[in-house]
Amino acid sequence: MRKLDPIKHDEKRREILEAAGRCFQRKGFKGSSISEICAEAGISPGHLYHYFGGKDAIIVAIAQSHLDALAERFHKTLAREEPIVDAIVAEINWLTPGDGVTKATLLFEVLAESTRSEAIARDLQSHSRSMRELVAKLLQKGQARGEIDPALDPETTAAVLISLMDGARALALRDREIDSHQAAAVYDLLIRRSVGWPRPAPMPSPLGDP
Repeated sequence: MRKLDPIKHDEKRREILEAAGRCFQRKGFKGSSISEICAEAGISPGHLYHYFGGKDAIIVAIAQSHLDALAERFHKTLAREEPIVDAIVAEINWLTPGDGVTKATLLFEVLAESTRSEAIARDLQSHSRSMRELVAKLLQKGQARGEIDPALDPETTAAVLISLMDGARALALRDREIDSHQAAAVYDLLIRRSVGWPRPAPMPSPLGDP
């Protein structure tokens, strides 16, 4: 029996996920067939089923890959002792580049499918809990360092910040003409004023004192 190469196996899984993501962005989850995903990935259906049990499994894997990427970025922040608020701001900025429409389309396609599939909904809820726990842990580290407002509940704040991250993706769909750099600057200001500690000094009004 031929021995499985884990590196090549992971690379092929990643290629299939990327191909599936492109199909979902073009035609939606329901409109993308396994045969179309296979054609995009350049493999046979039998080959695909060697890596994934079907489209539901692919959706779950895409969500997990996003969580893994987020965890890696945050763990690097903690290892380098970078300011926690900077890490959160950087995550928002990472979500608002020129390809924001692509990322937003895929995210909301996954969320929409979770309303139709109980299995996907359960997996995404589990994914969301893991993501919330990760961000809450990051906030607790920031509170211990005196960088995050100690009055904030880490779990609740993490949930709100994740919603803000989703909103950063949605912005690209709501208004495709908005300047992503200006939007990133506004997110930066909002986060630093809402969770940072000590509070940044208020900016003077451009209209002057009344």
